[in-house]
Amino acid sequence: MKPASIPKLLSRSSFVLLALIVVWMANPSFKNAFSEDQSDAYRQLALFGDVFQRVKTSYVEEKTDKELIASAINGLLTSLDPHSSFLPEENYEKMQVETSGKFGGLGVEITTENGLVKVVSPIDDTPAFNAGLQSGDYIIGADEESLVGLPLNEAVEKLRGPIGSKIVITIQRGQDEPFDVSIIRDEIKIRSVRSDVFNNVGYIRISKFTQQTTPGLIQAVEDLDAASSEGIKGYVLDLRNNPGGLLSQSIKVTDAFLEQGEIVSTRGRSDSDISHAYARAGDIINGKPLVVLINSGSASASEIVAGALKDHKRAIIMGTRSFGKGSVQSVIAMPGHGAIRLTTARYYTPSGVSIQSKGITPDIEVELARIEEIDGSDVREEDLKGALDTRDAQTDEESDEEESKQSEIDFQLARAIDLIHGISIFSNVSAEKL
Repeated sequence: MKPASIPKLLSRSSFVLLALIVVWMANPSFKNAFSEDQSDAYRQLALFGDVFQRVKTSYVEEKTDKELIASAINGLLTSLDPHSSFLPEENYEKMQVETSGKFGGLGVEITTENGLVKVVSPIDDTPAFNAGLQSGDYIIGADEESLVGLPLNEAVEKLRGPIGSKIVITIQRGQDEPFDVSIIRDEIKIRSVRSDVFNNVGYIRISKFTQQTTPGLIQAVEDLDAASSEGIKGYVLDLRNNPGGLLSQSIKVTDAFLEQGEIVSTRGRSDSDISHAYARAGDIINGKPLVVLINSGSASASEIVAGALKDHKRAIIMGTRSFGKGSVQSVIAMPGHGAIRLTTARYYTPSGVSIQSKGITPDIEVELARIEEIDGSDVREEDLKGALDTRDAQTDEESDEEESKQSEIDFQLARAIDLIHGISIFSNVSAEKL
């Protein structure tokens, strides 16, 4: 398209826009991308200029050039997939703070699905978690304002606000009627790793992969070893409702349990866009049994960990099928304007399987259920009046402590702990036979 063919009706702002597009197209990288059909690219960009001008002059409300360009860029990116988006400068800065493990908001990881804001998972010990939000919920409104159809970054802005401020969100859960949940926004301090001991089994919970995760994992293993007088028989790594986070941290966490082998590969658009990450020697739990818990809220980086440990048969995966986010987003800075988050590759497990839209299938499927004790259901010899050789009764303190511990264990975790004990017993029996 020659400059003379630019329609005279274009305003100065549109002319400047098209001039910038022409300069951009003169860039060698653009020429390479469109060398086969440059004329079609010029025609489509001319169409964009015409639409831009029409919106600028005829839309019912006045919009600035900055607003229109930002919307156009965001529309381009969000039309690709749910995870590509435009990050204005202030959003880009907030995202950088989030990965450091401390930020403000509700404490929920969200994505978009068919124009709806979907909860991937609430983050442990945050307002959203305490309010009872669940993986798979749809947030359809905020303070009586609909979020349906909004780009993800705009929905995030609606949900965020000053620390201590109140927001009422409308939730659609399954086929139930929508209901409102009142939440007080707070500073979100992610405690990436927490740990405990249940009956000589080490329990490690990773809520999200941040810069604090790997150091927290190493410290947790050391603390658990020191806390168990009889020795840790095995470990449960809980990745349920873990929405992901930093790829580098998921690789380091996986490496911590593997002696060798591939952890994950990423494959982009071209054959040259392939990278591999491999484990180095050293297992921080010295080969002890490991069970990894996952569910539909386990996404992205947590699926990389579960997939690699499963493929290498280093851990038994238990729970329900994971979320299935197997794409790589590159955050590309646009100096002075923020950044774009663009899907540039897919993750593949060591066996070469993409987890995109498939997720990780557990080795042992266990649905979430509640453990409830039924009083008086078990009657044994020692319970009979005057029974011979009655065992010494537990002290009240011991009984209360066991009940308190049991109340903290859900059904999936209880099954994982039982499995660790089963493996330990079997290993001891096998060793005695040798």
